[in-house]
Amino acid sequence: MNTSTGDRVFSGSIPQFYQRYMVPLIFDPYATDLARRAAALRPAAVLEIAAGTGAVTRQLAEQLPAATAIVATDLNPAMLEQAQGLGTSRAVTWRQADALQLPFEDQAFDAVVCQFGYMFLPDKAAGFAEARRVLRPGGTFLFNVWDRIEDNAFADTVEQALARLFPGDPPKFMSRVPHGYYDAAVIAADLARAGFTGQRTLETVALESRADTPQMAAIAYCQGTPLRNEIEARGANMLDQAINVATDALRARYGAGPIAGKIQAHVITAPRSA
Repeated sequence: MNTSTGDRVFSGSIPQFYQRYMVPLIFDPYATDLARRAAALRPAAVLEIAAGTGAVTRQLAEQLPAATAIVATDLNPAMLEQAQGLGTSRAVTWRQADALQLPFEDQAFDAVVCQFGYMFLPDKAAGFAEARRVLRPGGTFLFNVWDRIEDNAFADTVEQALARLFPGDPPKFMSRVPHGYYDAAVIAADLARAGFTGQRTLETVALESRADTPQMAAIAYCQGTPLRNEIEARGANMLDQAINVATDALRARYGAGPIAGKIQAHVITAPRSA
């Protein structure tokens, strides 16, 4: 599964819509889960990759001891700016960084944490190798990825609705990127190529996504992700129509609101042995 440059662009108003709609819709529940797992490792220094607008960062700041150093990074300056503006309950070091070329010394961290970021990398194994490089022996690599789109109700409904709106050229960002890296065997092979050859675990975690109205969920996906770039590439005036079509599809499947649907992800734990 390859990603394009456009798939990784979170710019313009996307970070604001992402934080306002997507984070509470699907990211907050897994952020709490991932931070809890990180806290159980009792690390002295944590690196977060692809921090986005800081959903996991804020949870790490809450759940880790004050003495634990937290460095939060993201490729997109606009996302980091949003995260910094929201702030955290204690000091965090924010830094722009490419997961494929981390600006940190070897063996600098006890834990590397990433929520839903590795699906966007053009070379997953290279990204995993960078995470391993900055981990100390005995440290832990902890990350999650979305399961297939069919197991994520709202995303699947929105993509199907947009396929009907654009039958000749359906936008496939959601299934191609966020939900395109779910195969456990592929993930394991990429980790092994990166040097994570010890005991690894992959746990599939199903939770529930909630929105006050179908329109809020439609806005989340159509304006709070790079799916917006695909929609607008098919017509500068198509965004409102896409939101309306997605809203209608969500309402038809889940009701007028509040609505709830299944979300599902894999949580992977990979220790660095040496």
